[in-house]
Amino acid sequence: MYSSQKSVLIRLYESPQTVFSIAGITLLLGEEREGVMAKRLNYYVKEGKLLNPRRRFYAKKNYNPEELACMLFTPSYLSLEYVLQKAGVVFQYDSRLSSVSYLSRSVEIDGKEFCYRRIKGEILANTTGIICRNNINMATPERAFLDVMYLNADYYFDNLRALDYKKVKELLPIYNNGRMEMRVKRLFNK
Repeated sequence: MYSSQKSVLIRLYESPQTVFSIAGITLLLGEEREGVMAKRLNYYVKEGKLLNPRRRFYAKKNYNPEELACMLFTPSYLSLEYVLQKAGVVFQYDSRLSSVSYLSRSVEIDGKEFCYRRIKGEILANTTGIICRNNINMATPERAFLDVMYLNADYYFDNLRALDYKKVKELLPIYNNGRMEMRVKRLFNK
């Protein structure tokens, strides 16, 4: 392996990211020709040094599926049942990584299902209630609750005590939906 090839692999493994797009790698390494970089990265995949979970995406061996979920379709953020389950608002186990994005789609990669639900652009563009940490965009439980309420009016929640009503009330104007506001007040007995 040539030293320039080693430096590409070393720089990728030095990065805190675990998932990369081909465009992101060319920017990170300052390579102008995407095709040349793609050939080099495919060589690393054949050698077992990188993974290629989906076309135009490369990952370290122990990549974070949450990071991949946020990169597959951008803009997007983890939300809905995935976040509510982690917060203890819903008890029903669901192994899917559910996200909100500009399109609705389900994708299976390495035995994991990545589920995307379409939401209006104004709501998606508003980052209030979304935490961005370690290349992962994840809704707070309150934002995820409101996303579910917006997309599915008849959804059943097991434990609303895990949510902060004050935060829910602060986030409600993002959705600009009077009927949804009434449903939320009814659920919280306010």
